[in-house]
Amino acid sequence: MRFTEIEHKFIVGESFDLARFRAQMEALGPTRSVTLRVRDRYFLTDHSRGNRYVIRHRYDEELQHLTIKALEADPEVRNEINLDLGQHVGNQTATVDAFAERLGATWSGDIVKDIEVWHFPACEVVHYTAFTRDRTVACVEFEAINQSSVEAALAVLDSFERATGFAQLERSRSSLVELLYPGVLA
Repeated sequence: MRFTEIEHKFIVGESFDLARFRAQMEALGPTRSVTLRVRDRYFLTDHSRGNRYVIRHRYDEELQHLTIKALEADPEVRNEINLDLGQHVGNQTATVDAFAERLGATWSGDIVKDIEVWHFPACEVVHYTAFTRDRTVACVEFEAINQSSVEAALAVLDSFERATGFAQLERSRSSLVELLYPGVLA
């Protein structure tokens, strides 16, 4: 489970009642909540295309990670490996770009996300608006954390989705890269 991400993503439209959702989250008693702007740069190489993963450099005021994220037909359960680059050196974008170039990056794309995160012991719930120069999408994600099995993690997601009215909605099976850069993974 250490390198397994288990989450559900729901695309929400302009009619989404964010104020109501915030109230629902607060009523559930998060241990903390935070609002951030996150900058992600995604990379593809010939190897990553052939082996169905992307490389991501994430940098915000709380963390800096270099990540390998598996690309699955259904991203509900997927492999994700994070290297913590730490904040003590500052933004390492130039170093990561050079690293990715040396790996043979054939494509890169930036995604900026304005996020609100509600932290719970078993789940992180996030509302975000993600955008590139050409596209924008708003989503709610439920990610199970600190679980010992896939079944337990899915039960956590079910519980939070029922509590917030998402249980009966259809979740997205597309990665954020697919949503904001259509065709790049083909």
